[in-house]
Amino acid sequence: MRITPAVEDLAEHEADTLVIGIPDDPAWPGPSRRVDALSRGLLGRLFESRDVAGKVGETTLVLEPPGLRAKALLTVGLGKQAALDRGVANRAAGSAARQLARRRRGRVAFALGDDWPEDRVAGAICGAMVGCAGQDLFRAEKKSFSFDEMTWFGATAEACEQGRILGESVNLARRLVNQPPNVLFPDSFADIARTVCAEHGIECEVWDDRRLEQERCGAMLAVGRASTQPPRMLILRYRGAPGEMPPVALVGKGVTFDSGGLSIKPSDGMKTMKGDMAGAAAVLAAMCAAARRGFPAHLIGVLGLVENVISGSAYKLGDVLTARSGTTIEVLNTDAEGRLVLADALNVAVELGAAAIIDVATLTGACSVALGQHVVGVMTNHQPWCDRVLSAARECGEPAWQLPMFPDYGELIRSQVADIKNVGDGRYAGTITGAKFLEEFVGGRPWVHADIAGSAFSESARAWIDGGGTGVFVRTLIEVVRNWSGAAPA
Repeated sequence: MRITPAVEDLAEHEADTLVIGIPDDPAWPGPSRRVDALSRGLLGRLFESRDVAGKVGETTLVLEPPGLRAKALLTVGLGKQAALDRGVANRAAGSAARQLARRRRGRVAFALGDDWPEDRVAGAICGAMVGCAGQDLFRAEKKSFSFDEMTWFGATAEACEQGRILGESVNLARRLVNQPPNVLFPDSFADIARTVCAEHGIECEVWDDRRLEQERCGAMLAVGRASTQPPRMLILRYRGAPGEMPPVALVGKGVTFDSGGLSIKPSDGMKTMKGDMAGAAAVLAAMCAAARRGFPAHLIGVLGLVENVISGSAYKLGDVLTARSGTTIEVLNTDAEGRLVLADALNVAVELGAAAIIDVATLTGACSVALGQHVVGVMTNHQPWCDRVLSAARECGEPAWQLPMFPDYGELIRSQVADIKNVGDGRYAGTITGAKFLEEFVGGRPWVHADIAGSAFSESARAWIDGGGTGVFVRTLIEVVRNWSGAAPA
């Protein structure tokens, strides 16, 4: 898709559709006021009759609008101007694009507001690209179509390029999550990662099962040993800064399908488990975006890729595993497998010299129970580092909420036969005990755990995005590493 700044006047701009932002306020900004004047008050009349609304993401299509050369006009609500930020712009543009993407269109022009900051424009462009892309990867008759060209009023060439990279990165993560498990498994994921990393100058090292044995990755190997698709660990390195700046590490859970193992899930619980690798997808996408934008930082990505299935060689309840760090783990639930994969991946990140760590994982169903399906649960051992991640999430418009990590929670994962066990006591505080388990493997480094279990996959469409993979936390990771200076804040 070609994305360019608009250069003509609104009245002279030729497009299949012109998208105009409508705030939910009496005083409209430049583009909507200008179109209202060109159309001899049409927008104002439609607003008064409530056929056009300013609620965020609400759209109205007007064919053959008077006073314009565009064939159609689409209004999209922007909400209250005082609350208009990057996240609102992203969702509004996504809602408009998704409405228009139901059929093929050539040129679509966006005029959402005047004097928007570059980051907000880029966020809106990202939202429009996400709105155009569906989960219909294997349908003969597609439901969504990307535009041939998007033009943006009030945008610079730099904002267009930033928005393109953001949109393509989020859509990369979504596309990986939407792949079926017979197509995407540890080795095929590794092949995709090699290709995209080579395109963007990122080093991609792949540890196969033999190397994992040599590296003593006993926890991860146990999860993967029942599958005919052997596990892989990917180590990505991006060096964007001169000298020896300490790196930040992004660690992603990559369970390409999760049956629950011997603690088997019911059939309904497995339907979306192709998306249990969304954390690894987010890390890969964010690393590629950082390289494409040339961020002056050193980054490490560690992706643990396995299938958790059942066979005669499956790991069992009561097994005691030895993780790469030497910590022993009693297995009391084989469906608590993601933390076992991350135990070894986090240890690798520490050994590689990470000055700070963020892990992203579809870790616990309990997170959905606590926070719903649209909010990321965040936990930490280092509040200033967590504050930076939460600030980045707010800037991007990705809802995230911090959960407590009191020391008493750590007692819930102590085992009578090993150092720790892979579940807590009973069904309480499951998200937090999962995080306390991971904390055992970060070597005291500043660390943030993002549990995206509820928000990584949507079973139904929303106004601004199709169902399936959401690409959650990709934008937040990009925002964090954009500002990486070599150390977590004190």
